[in-house]
Amino acid sequence: MSRRTKGYLPCLLCGRERRPVLTGLYDHRFGAPGAYDIVRCQVCGLEQTWPRPAEAELKELYERYYNYGGEEGTAYTAMRERFMASGLYRLWLRADGDVAFHLRPGAGRLLDVGCNEGRGLACYAANGFAAEGLELNERAAAVARARGFTVHISPLAQFDPRKPYEVVVLANVLEHAWDPRAMLKDVRRVLKPGGQVWISCPNAASFWRILFKQHWINWHVPFHLWHFSPRTLEEVLARANLRLVEMSTCTPSLWLAQSLLVKLASQAGRANRVMRAAPVVTSLTLAARGFLHPWLGRLDRQMQGDCLIATARG
Repeated sequence: MSRRTKGYLPCLLCGRERRPVLTGLYDHRFGAPGAYDIVRCQVCGLEQTWPRPAEAELKELYERYYNYGGEEGTAYTAMRERFMASGLYRLWLRADGDVAFHLRPGAGRLLDVGCNEGRGLACYAANGFAAEGLELNERAAAVARARGFTVHISPLAQFDPRKPYEVVVLANVLEHAWDPRAMLKDVRRVLKPGGQVWISCPNAASFWRILFKQHWINWHVPFHLWHFSPRTLEEVLARANLRLVEMSTCTPSLWLAQSLLVKLASQAGRANRVMRAAPVVTSLTLAARGFLHPWLGRLDRQMQGDCLIATARG
């Protein structure tokens, strides 16, 4: 890891002092090197992964550990593709939570930021949208294009569409942004007046964050740079001149299964291969939904679910 400035910089939103709430976190999923803290602003409450890798270093980490690399033919990918192509998938989303907006119907131009290999684009198109993607990973974009979709390879800040969009989707994307304020301002720039942005991201006010502590799957350091609560997400939207329309929480049972596997099987500096074991992940996911369903719903209604779901207008 490259050398970084010592000490905690002021809060991105309000410029006030920040202090650590968790220390010594490591990459539970892919085994990327480094130890990280979670720091919280003492005034507005926005939390951040610290130290934040330099942009060039972060790009290297994504390319080495995170980005889509053309994985095909494994039990995990085969099961995922069959499931998403089935009617059972939509029934599951209605029960478990639609954190990628795959059930929302509509019309008009839709941009999926970070579309990866285009699984979501197929859902948006089936729901009535003229769906396009934005994806920096050329291999993933090529797969999406082979499925028949228009996918732009460009950073959002440099993207200049021929026409604005009715909807921009940030499904588990905003927490990855180097500067979430700048990302949301760029989203507003490519939206039609009155257009919508659909956002999902981990909920830093989640009950499950408290329960699992350093093993919570959604710390996901160093790739998740920001950790939003309902309050701080609304604040960052307002600073980008986006008006919050509605916000809720849900708790995908897959996320609970992954947090448990982090606690049981993660080791610093090593990829957590159990998290890619389809029979184990599927069994734990079904068990979490089956046994915890009433409790999950209660926590979601209290805004303590694991995922924030927000709709805002430009």
